[in-house]
Amino acid sequence: MLRRILNIAIFGSVSLGFLATFAHAQNAPVWDDELKRYLTAQEMGQEDVYLTPEEAAKLMFPDSDHIRNEVITLSPEQKKLIQERIGWNFPETSFDFFIGETKGKIDGWALIQNTIGKHKPMTYMVGVDPQGEVLNVEVLVYRESRGSEVRKKRFNYQYQGKTPYHPIRINRDIINISGATMSVRSMSAGVKRSLVLVEELFLKPLGKGNAINMANRSDKGFLESLLGF
Repeated sequence: MLRRILNIAIFGSVSLGFLATFAHAQNAPVWDDELKRYLTAQEMGQEDVYLTPEEAAKLMFPDSDHIRNEVITLSPEQKKLIQERIGWNFPETSFDFFIGETKGKIDGWALIQNTIGKHKPMTYMVGVDPQGEVLNVEVLVYRESRGSEVRKKRFNYQYQGKTPYHPIRINRDIINISGATMSVRSMSAGVKRSLVLVEELFLKPLGKGNAINMANRSDKGFLESLLGF
């Protein structure tokens, strides 16, 4: 029951269409190109829960007096702009934010991300400071049989300090993990989306620069940069 409640909370911000697609995929046999075989039921049922959203938020803002939760729904215009900035489309229309505050001052924003790794979605939280830089990345739930090293600090510390204007390219800005390339790409895409979401929803309205004009600095979409094109 506890795990069921946790899963409901974690996936609260994921669209029904996304979950329906994933549920359908779970019932179909999945071929692994590296293993040269279909994944077993045990491998497809893999689910390692490391943190609750509240525990992850506390790691993002350990010194904050107060951490509040806010679900934000994107307008069609906001979603279109964010998709254009990151270079890929996503099904979600709402995102679950945790906001750290101390004496009325915002310490940062953290949001839950669900992006597909090699075969299944992984759930993680990305923290962003008031300057628009990554504070921390914490994995909440990992569902692949391999590649869980993405939750280790020796890997995800590489995201710290990244901004919306860093390409976050695998094997250039981010050192890859052997056997977990798809999870690394997925997390990199989620980190980029988190940075752009925070800028568009929080920093830009506060006057932290013109995000639309700044986004035009790069001629490449995020996927092109991510894949090193």
